Amino acid sequence: MTIKFNRSETFNEAKKKLTAALANTEATEAEQTTAFQNYFDALQTEVVNSVRSQMNDEMLDRSILQQRGQNVLTSEEMKFFNAAVLEGGFKDDSILPVTTQERVFEDLVQEHPLLEAIGIQDLGAVTRWITSDPTKAYAWGQLFGGIAGQVNTAFSEEEFGQLKLTAFAVVPNDMLELGPVWIERYVRTLLVESYSTGLEYGYVNGTGANQPIGLMKNVDPATNAVTTKTSSGTLTFAPSQYGETVSGELYNVVTALSTDAEGKSRKVLNKIVMVVNPVDAIAVQARNTIQTATGQWVMALPYNIQVVESEEVPVKKALFFVKGQYLAAIAGGYKLKKFDQTLAIEDATLYTIKQFANGKPKDNKAALVYDLNITFPTTTTTTTAAV
Repeated sequence: MTIKFNRSETFNEAKKKLTAALANTEATEAEQTTAFQNYFDALQTEVVNSVRSQMNDEMLDRSILQQRGQNVLTSEEMKFFNAAVLEGGFKDDSILPVTTQERVFEDLVQEHPLLEAIGIQDLGAVTRWITSDPTKAYAWGQLFGGIAGQVNTAFSEEEFGQLKLTAFAVVPNDMLELGPVWIERYVRTLLVESYSTGLEYGYVNGTGANQPIGLMKNVDPATNAVTTKTSSGTLTFAPSQYGETVSGELYNVVTALSTDAEGKSRKVLNKIVMVVNPVDAIAVQARNTIQTATGQWVMALPYNIQVVESEEVPVKKALFFVKGQYLAAIAGGYKLKKFDQTLAIEDATLYTIKQFANGKPKDNKAALVYDLNITFPTTTTTTTAAV
């Protein structure tokens, strides 16, 4: 498990400013660099404070920690992170143990519902991904006829090594005194938080220019130009006696997603995800929550649509996508680069940790964007003065 830390207002504000800087096409490189620096400074402070706090609370035997599902290192991990303790930091160009890489990916998926819904895959050391079109992956013909040429058209190769996602890990020198278990947890937590922010931005808003192509983008088949999707309609989730307004609006969404960009039908039942900004999530929940006969409040959308929150989706917008229709993966090893002079005055060492990553929709109808216009009646409170 990664370190559980309380995200302070300072951290949340730094994250919002980083997202805004990345999304702002007019932002200068200096402004983006400052936003990155402020975000990673806030992240480092939160994690360091949490490490120290949790270490004071968890002076327990390793076997008890293991039974409780806490962090227990493999022999390879123990050797790698213990070497960092003995040598005063990680070696330049060293690569995190495979098991640590796997745990980073598991934490990414488990703790970030959007990445799980998108279906991000860990390709390990592989940087090429073979994809297939099930409608072409078969061929009828004569018993001894040639079919290789037909079947080959069903497969394509995707390259996931051309884009690098870099995380920055600032390791205070006194952190090394806490031992290998806490160093591993600290580094892994930084990676999960940094990569989740970068991946969510890329998979939702990526422009395709040294970034993934995001779900909110269209790709011109002729020119490969990437543009922002226009709205496919407006959703109000307005209340009605039998819920026909909500079911009708979402029926149109499901129908639109049930065919691809070429007009071919595809199965979407139980595969549609709705992504909204946390600001709008409360309104969506309020409009789709009912009280059962037992007094319980239950939130559910028709057609089994899964709702996920993401700060990368603009306010008043809803992003719908079909699971399995977006290619998302990370690949290659987590390679560390050491910059021991950069933060020497602050008694810390800066590391960059690079990972291959990429993503793109299978076609322009893998996802659709809608406007949200959810309103609630205003209530007024009348005060009667005593006479």
